[in-house]
Order: sequence, then C-alpha cells, then structure tokens
Amino acid sequence: ELLERVKEGGGENAVLRHTQRNKKLFVRERLRLLLDDADFLELSPLAGLHMPYGNVPAAGCLTGIGRICGIWCAFAASDATVKGGTLYPIGVKKQLRAQEIAMENRLLSVHLVDSGGAFLPLQSELFPDKLHGGRVFYNEAIMSAMGIPQVAVVCGSCVAGGAYVPTMAEESVIIDKIGTLFLAGPPLVKAATGEDVSPEELGGARLHSQVSGCSDHFAPSEKEAYECVRNIVSTLNCEPVPEQDREPDSPLYSPEELLGLAPLAYSYTLPVKLILSRLVDGSRFQEFKAAYGTTLVTGFGHVEGHLVGIVASNGELAHDAALKGSHFVQLCGQRGIPILFLQNTAPQPEGPASISQAEAHSNRLKAQASMMAAVACAAVPKITIVIGGCFGNDSYVMCGRSFSPNFLFLWPNARVALVDSQNFPTVPPAGDWTGEELELKHLKAKLEEESSAFYSSARLWDDGIILPQDTRKV
Repeated sequence: ELLERVKEGGGENAVLRHTQRNKKLFVRERLRLLLDDADFLELSPLAGLHMPYGNVPAAGCLTGIGRICGIWCAFAASDATVKGGTLYPIGVKKQLRAQEIAMENRLLSVHLVDSGGAFLPLQSELFPDKLHGGRVFYNEAIMSAMGIPQVAVVCGSCVAGGAYVPTMAEESVIIDKIGTLFLAGPPLVKAATGEDVSPEELGGARLHSQVSGCSDHFAPSEKEAYECVRNIVSTLNCEPVPEQDREPDSPLYSPEELLGLAPLAYSYTLPVKLILSRLVDGSRFQEFKAAYGTTLVTGFGHVEGHLVGIVASNGELAHDAALKGSHFVQLCGQRGIPILFLQNTAPQPEGPASISQAEAHSNRLKAQASMMAAVACAAVPKITIVIGGCFGNDSYVMCGRSFSPNFLFLWPNARVALVDSQNFPTVPPAGDWTGEELELKHLKAKLEEESSAFYSSARLWDDGIILPQDTRKV
C-alpha cells in the first residue's frame, strides 16, 4: 500500500497540474520512455515517508537502476509533483546514494532534472556539510575523472545549485518550452534589478543551445529528448552486459512461500535452509563446514545464474560459528566471489554467571571480532538482506550498514536496532522508584517504533524494503 502511494507522487491534483497545465510527462512515464523495459530496481522508494518535515513521499526524487540500450545505468529523476521537485535533506541523501552506487559499480549515470533547487527553510541541513548538496557536483567531477559517463536532461525547471548538474554532465539535453536553466529565476531578477524577463529569455532551450552552449542537444519535445539520450548512450562505446545463454533453474520450492517464512517474532529463529531452498537456483546449495558452528550456515549457490557465497544466520552467533564465518568470508575474498548475507539475529544469551561462562563469552567476542575484520576487508561485492531481526553487534559481523555492503535490503518484517525491544525490561530494579516504570515503558515504545523496517527505510539507512518473494529478482 505504501509503495502504491509513493507511485502517485504528490497526489492526483499535483499530477494533473504537472501533466495538463504544464504539459509535462510524469516522472515514471519519462522513465518508461528512457529505459529498455519497465522492470527497473527503484532504490529506497519509501525515503522521506513519515519524516518530520511534512511527510514527503519519494523525497521529490526517484532513484534506481535500469538498462538503456542494454547498458546498466544508475539514474536520479526529479518528481516535480512533490513540492515542485525541490530537494529536501532526504532527497540529497538519495542522490548521493545513487552516485555512490554508480561509482562502486561503474554504472553510466543519468539525471532527469525538473527541480526548484534546494528547499531553503532547511538550508542548514542541505548546504554546508561534507555530505550535503555540493557533494553531488564533487561526485560528478570524480566520476568524470574515473571515466564513468554522465548524461542529463533538463526537462523542467533547473534552478540554483541544480543548474550545475547538467552543465557538469558529459552531454546534456534541454527540452524546448519546458526546460529552463538558470541560477536565479525571473522573480529574483525582478527583485534585484527591476527588469522583467521571461523564463524562456533568461534560460530557455534556445538560449542555452544557441547562445550559452550550456546544453549540447536541443529537443523539440520530451519524447525526442529521451530518444536523444538513447542515441547518446549508443555512442559511449560501453559494452552491454552479455545476456545469460540459458534461463537459470528455478528453486524446487516456490519463492512465493518466502512470504510465509518471514519470521514474525524474534523470540525464535527458523531453520534458515528453509529460506535458502526457495532462494537459490535449483535449490542447490554446496554447504561449507556443514557440521561445525551450525548456528551460522555458509556455502555456495547460484542466484539467477550468478555464483554467490552465502552467509546466513541460523541462531546465536557462537564462537565456532563466527570462526567458520571468518574462514568462509576469506575464501570468498580470495576467489573473488560476491557474498550474500542473510541477517536474523537470535535472542541474546544470558550474561556470564561464572568464570567459565565469562571465558566462553570472551572467546565468542574474539571470534566475532575476527569475522568483523574478515567482512570489512573482503574486497568483493556484498549484498545484505535483513530477513528478521538485526540487533547490536550481529549487525556489524553480518555486514550491516556501517560495514558498507554494496546493497542492503530489508524484508517488511525486519527490525533494526541496537537492542531488541522485546527483551527490554519495563519493570525497574528492586526499589520503590517513582516514575521509573513509566519512563522504561516510554523508552520501550520508542525503541519499538524506531526499530521498524519503515522507520529505517524512510531515513535511507538501507536501499529499500522488498517483498520476500521478490528477493531473487532484486
């Protein structure tokens, strides 16, 4: 339901004003014309949802990965039906994440700009810091130096800092009577100089194509602009990723059943092989150290024809399980095999009550630290999917956000937090402490709210919530 709501952009009235009064295509229609097919991976579609600054769905910016002329591309497209495409802090964060993915994976970067620039009341959260708006332009320069092509289309208003996005791209297209490009629009010209000037005179398509040279291609219409982009991509001398010779085998058990296998509570864990049998091609899994450290399952399989090493939670990450995980991750690093992590933190064991238990606890921490180092240093692509709970140090050992996986996705039931709120006490220690119990209950409720998958995804702590049955495709 939330994903469907996000696809409506700023709502019916805003879409009508955008398409009928302003004669522009809706952002998703633009992508349909641009991409080879409609089957693209949208990144963090719920970013901005229920955020404190006015519930901005999609953050006025749509980012994703798709193919143009067979070439994989990362794209950032303004949705002008949401606050006129102005950038909120979460929208800047989405753009920077799309650029990070483009740099990591050497993907052609495409910008569709239709934006009023930064949302000025929040300028302190958008402008001054290292990872604020200016980083977009810095990344454009770095990507050019890396030889990663960038193409931009001015398909609406392109104001203030946003004007640098197309001018720093390798090639840019501007659309007649729709695209405008300037640092400050007609109202500010009027305020500063008293001069009346139209948007077209100040920064329209003809001016930038014939006079300033800021744009490389003039497009009479939107459809011709996206055809022009496809033509540009065909001249970049990039090799399309070869198609698979044959269709990969489907799992023996239906991936649709993953919806019913998603853990509902965190007081127990499912045998993770139930999930793997519905995830890997042909349900074939070559397990590594099958009889040792069984609370972590490791081994090799194929997903949609791609060989991957799999590291999957299967209970408490004990000493022997962490040693096994460290060994397996190092193997994948040596062989250049990407790693898929499936996170589901088990309930934490009780603290040590004796000397021997304390020694065992210390050994477990040492083994987990060893696995953390192996995960951090493995120079292979890593994809993490939180299929259940993700709590505390298990997040680090199993390649959570702070360990920079190439992608991190959540199932809708996922919980991400420092501690599991289910195990949080609501009764204070012995003693008559006035108000303590109420305070603990409030803290538990706060932890419960902040650990939901939707709270996480709204803040771009991940690359999006996915339905369990779509895991193979994603």
